[in-house]
Formats: sequence, C-alpha cells, structure tokens
Amino acid sequence: MLDLQYEELIRAAALNWLTNEDPDQSRPFRFEDLAQFSFQGRSIPLMDHQKGIRKPSHMAAALSIRTTYTPPGRPRPYEDHVGSEGLHRYKYRGNDPQHPENVALRVAMTHHLPLIWFYGALPGLYVALRPIWIVGEEPSQLQFVVAAGVEDTLIAPGRAVDSDQRAYVQRLTRQRIHQPVFRVQVLTAYEHQCAICRLRYDELLDAAHILPDGHPRGTPDVVNGLALCKIHHAAYDQNLIGVRPDLKVIVRQDIQLDLDGPMLRHGLQEMNQVELVVPRSRADRPDPSRLEERYEEFRRAG
Repeated sequence: MLDLQYEELIRAAALNWLTNEDPDQSRPFRFEDLAQFSFQGRSIPLMDHQKGIRKPSHMAAALSIRTTYTPPGRPRPYEDHVGSEGLHRYKYRGNDPQHPENVALRVAMTHHLPLIWFYGALPGLYVALRPIWIVGEEPSQLQFVVAAGVEDTLIAPGRAVDSDQRAYVQRLTRQRIHQPVFRVQVLTAYEHQCAICRLRYDELLDAAHILPDGHPRGTPDVVNGLALCKIHHAAYDQNLIGVRPDLKVIVRQDIQLDLDGPMLRHGLQEMNQVELVVPRSRADRPDPSRLEERYEEFRRAG
C-alpha cells in the first residue's frame, strides 16, 4: 500500500543526506557508503547491490535506479539511450512490464516522486545524480523515460521538438549526467592532481575537455580530458596556454612578457615548457590527435 507522505519524507531525507555527503555531485560512492543512510532509525541502503531498480521492501515506489559502469568499447548490458526530444530512456527489469521493480518505477512516475540515479563512473564507483523523475513509459520498447531536471519534466516524451530545444536539453543532460561522471573518471585517472601544476585539492580541480562539448570529437571520455586546477582550466579554455601533442605546456608569448604580480609569474609564466603529468594507464592518456587539433587552435589564437 502506498503511503505517499512517507514516500515523500524518505526521499527528502535521502536527498538531504546525499547533499551533505556530496554538495556538488562530484563525489563517487561505493555501495558501502550508500548503506550508511537511515531514516527514522531504520537502515535503508540507497542502492541495491544486485538489482538496477531499488525499492525497499516497506515502500511502494522505487527509490533509486542504477546504471553499471561499462569500460570504453564494451557493449552495455542494457542499451539505455536518448530519445528524439532529448530525454533519457531506462530499460525495464526483464521483459515483463508487471515485474515488481517495473511496477515500483511506475508508481514513482504516477505520483511524480523524485528518485536518485546512481551512474557508474568506474568499477564499483557511482555518481549520485539527483533528483530525477520518471516522466513516461514506452512499453513496446520495454523502457521508461527519465527527466534529469525539473525543466525536463515539462517535455512530452516522444514529442517532436525543434533543433534549438533539443540542443538545449542535450546541453542540460551533459551538465547533469555526463559532466559529473566525466569529472570522477578524469580526476581518478590523474590521481587527483592538476596535470600542469600538480595542485592536489579536489575543490580546486576541474575535468577539462581537450576538444569542447560541441565538437564532433568533444566526447566526455578520459582521453579527451585533462585534470586542471581552476586557473589553468580557465587559461587553457581562453588560449592563454596550450598543450602540444608531445605533452609540453606552452604559455602564449604576450603572457610570457607581461608584468602583473606573483600569480601571473608563478601561476602561468613559470609553467612554460613544463611537461604535462599524465595518467599511469596508457589507455587513459590524452589522445594525441585531439591535443594536436586543440593546439592548432591555440596557435591561431596567439
């Protein structure tokens, strides 16, 4: 039986707990971390260890969904995808629409209850995307429609949208889903340090794209990323510094000659000809062809 007030209260408590643990949605969680949540003295793990859809036994609606990590180039066990209007799809548990887990997601959809999406960033590590909503169902394709933000809940699933609206939804999707996952993957690969200055404070580190989001090869993959502190990220994006394909950092000539105090001198000028720190795993190192393309842009800007 659905106790709507309880369902709403437990979700509010779970979302508050996650916010306290992970204010900016950048911390990766293990199952053991998520098992620490409790409500009204009752331990309620937020993610199921085996199942993709989490519905605690004393609840009627699903509390969370999970997408496991798939290494680059490997086929996903479930082909979740994005629809024509820009909204994500999440596959049923099995082929039976009346499976209890599918019913639990349907209850959450019917009552517009928020959920949490645990998205695999690395083996055993999940980013907590929240809140999300189930806003539609496509039984013929055995899938639900997921809105990753409040604005997305206003979009009718399957409805034709113009290119501007689709681009807007896709941009929000990148910000809400792909960017948090990308950040965890890149910072982990670079051992939580800036690839240029070696700064090791996560609060001051970003996952920078080599080729930007809108570029055909600007994918949120580690090989298209660099772990950079915020000043070097901004300098890289604004072409004040570049990175050659041989991994040498180059500071733009006019910046090298400028006089503007210790931050410019130590933060940028002294980085000229520094060799980039790269991940230990060769599979995670920056793609030389993307570095070359991005470096050519830097040269033209200079």
